[in-house]
Amino acid sequence: MRPLPKVPNEKTDVIALNFGFGPLEAEFWRLLFCMTRIGAAMVAAPLFGAGGVPMQVRVIASGAIAVLVCAWTPLAAPPALFSANGLLILAGEVLVGVSLGFVLQLAFAAPIIAAELISGGMGMGMATAVDPNSGTQSPALGQYFSVVLTLVFLATGAHLQWIALLVDSYRLLPPGETWLGAEGTSAIAAMAGQMFTAAVAMALPVTLVLLLVQVATGVLSRSAPSLNLFSLGLPAGVLAGFAALLAAAPMLGDTMADISAAAIDNARAVVAR
Repeated sequence: MRPLPKVPNEKTDVIALNFGFGPLEAEFWRLLFCMTRIGAAMVAAPLFGAGGVPMQVRVIASGAIAVLVCAWTPLAAPPALFSANGLLILAGEVLVGVSLGFVLQLAFAAPIIAAELISGGMGMGMATAVDPNSGTQSPALGQYFSVVLTLVFLATGAHLQWIALLVDSYRLLPPGETWLGAEGTSAIAAMAGQMFTAAVAMALPVTLVLLLVQVATGVLSRSAPSLNLFSLGLPAGVLAGFAALLAAAPMLGDTMADISAAAIDNARAVVAR
């Protein structure tokens, strides 16, 4: 005797259906976890985190890089992301990203320091403008130096090297092992020292010319007291400063190329083991 055919139960069949939301949700949290380090690095970096860059562009760029990282590396999000251990791992991801961006911030601060030194000697200390990157007041010459450093940084491909280093940081510092250690901390301190060295190297030729002009103006004022020192010294300092900037332009480009390369090297030393 043949058994009767089974009547399908619509209720149990619908509940047993699997639309794949479980794996999809896991991939979403994996992508979001990967974007933490990348987003923190882009917010801290001077170019990607500038005030003129919309937040939507940063999120899209972070998501695009995170998709590549998820495809190339066996990255896995913590099982309990909002637990104490998961939040600690998340804080480590933010620490690595901010450290990689902060190294670039130190490199881009060198022209601002050099511009402060030059502007004070030229008598243009009051000529300030709002820096679009930080939103603070900076010398007018600092804007010029920042633009030149940005062009040199992009022309040498340092931004691509930094992004490649950001992707490679997941292999060098996997999630859960993001303690920088003494080597990473010393690399950030070394970049700070190189920042001041580069600033002095940029400002030294111009400040020496301005010193000679001020000495000559002082000698003239002592030999001819009837001359107005302010009406003579200020235009002479401004003209001599601009002439020295034009003469030192080739050296300025080389110094900025060196500080860009040093920023990438120190960023690599931050995540190296």
